[in-house]
Parts: sequence; structure tokens; C-alpha cells
Amino acid sequence: MNKIDKNLKQIKEEALKCQKCSLYKTRTYPVIGEGNHQAKIMFIGEAPGFNEDKTGRPFCGDAGKVLDGLLESVKIKRQEVYIANILKDRPPGNRNPQKEEIEACAPYLERQIEIIKPKIVGTLGNYATAYILERYGLEGEIQGISKIHGKIFNTKTSFGLIKIIPFYHPAVVVYNNNMKEILKEDFLVLKR
Repeated sequence: MNKIDKNLKQIKEEALKCQKCSLYKTRTYPVIGEGNHQAKIMFIGEAPGFNEDKTGRPFCGDAGKVLDGLLESVKIKRQEVYIANILKDRPPGNRNPQKEEIEACAPYLERQIEIIKPKIVGTLGNYATAYILERYGLEGEIQGISKIHGKIFNTKTSFGLIKIIPFYHPAVVVYNNNMKEILKEDFLVLKR
């Protein structure tokens, strides 16, 4: 087992036992993250949903099918990317993440980013976008996703330059199929 795999396995083991916030009380499975451990592209959502909590896999429900279709539209295989969330446990009723839950859980995500060292971080939705922009010193760029979706933000990290690209959350297509074309258009930036 190489160092990257070993470090990600350690995060998984810690998260499986984590009780830093009350979400552990209602989880079935924590959703740590999944994909290529040396991915150039990492996608970050806000929190697991119902299906994710039941399987321990990120983006495996309807929103996951939309994400898979978007990746296919730009000829990227899901196995080539890494997918994670800010929260590793599902908030009850899919409510929005609370500040203390983000503070408890985000260090796992930050370590995942540091280990994987992606070149591109695609944020999915408002929460993930605001968190990542703030985390990487771009808080002045935070706006609603409808204003900044598909834009590229360059920033420095401890492991080099990365591009942060905010996207609408794929679930938006589940509720409004007209959004699919906007998301497809935004995903074209990954081809470049």
C-alpha cells in the first residue's frame, strides 16, 4: 500500500469512529469519499443524502446519475476523479449543514485535498463553493452559485496552484430538468 492510500485509509478509519458532532448518532454509514487517489479533478459536495447514507458512497442517488452523465458529456470517467463532501454524515432530513458540523468534519476533507493534490477542485452547490473559496483565501469572490457557476478561480495551496470551479449541485437537475444544459455548458470548462 502506497503512502497516499495509507493516509486516505487512516482518514477513513478516523471518520468511521468520529463523534465530533451529533450527526454520528443518526448515520447508517459515513460517506468518506471515493475515486482515484491521484485524481487531477476532485469534486466536493456539501453532505451525503439518503442513498449515500445507506451505501457509504458519494453521489450514488439521482444527483449521482446526473453527475455521471455530466462527466460522460466531457469524456471523463467517474473512476478518474475523486468525489467527497464537506460533511461525512447525512444531516437529518437533508437539512443544510450547521456551522459546528462543518467545523468538526471539514478537517477530514482538507486532509483529503492535501493528500490527493488535485489540480482542479469542482465545488457542487453553494455550501461547498463558499467553504472552498473561503478556505483558499478567495472569500471576496463568494457569491450565490447562479452568479459564479462555471467560472475559474486560480489560487495557491501548500502543494501548488489549483483551479476552483463552482458548479450548480447536480440535484438541481432532478428538480428542474431545464438546468441540465447549463450544467453541461459549465462542465465543458473541464475539457479545456
